[in-house]
Amino acid sequence: MNYKARIACATVLSASVFAAPTAFAQGSTDRDEAGPYIKGSYGGYKAHGGEFDDSNDLYGAGLGYQFNEFFALEAAYVDFGNFGKDDTSAKLKGGSLVAIGRLPVTNSFGVYAKAGAFAAALDVDAFNEDETYDDVSPVVGAGVDFRITEHLTTFLEYNRYNVDIDKKDFHNNLSNDNPDFDTAQVGLKFQF
Repeated sequence: MNYKARIACATVLSASVFAAPTAFAQGSTDRDEAGPYIKGSYGGYKAHGGEFDDSNDLYGAGLGYQFNEFFALEAAYVDFGNFGKDDTSAKLKGGSLVAIGRLPVTNSFGVYAKAGAFAAALDVDAFNEDETYDDVSPVVGAGVDFRITEHLTTFLEYNRYNVDIDKKDFHNNLSNDNPDFDTAQVGLKFQF
């Protein structure tokens, strides 16, 4: 995610937080917030880390349960596709399990943060060696959502993932063994 996109996300989130007291003064929601949901998303990511610096598209799908307007649990699958440069290439996909804390700003709009674990399957081909890594690492994120209809919500979110690679597997030719992934996604969520 570039500098301008980070500033835009920070501005939207800051404005949402400062608008919350006014929104709460207007009244609370009168719809049922609890229930299961499914979601799909599309976005992009920037990989940071030596030979793994790259950017590409990503796809995601998930399911979760909204316990109330403030809290949800979610399981998701993310496919990062291929990335890398020069003598290195990699393919990353995995699943996450996160807890989501949400602050409703209005009846239709909210901001949220999430944290949990990401179970990654990473295939690396570098310097005539190839390895597969299965790793569990933390994931954190933040986003905004807007309810379009009673069941359909759109969202925009940022997430940060990290995976570990053992440099010894590649004769210490890798300059970074912990690539980070900054993602920005837009998607739709359908709540039953």
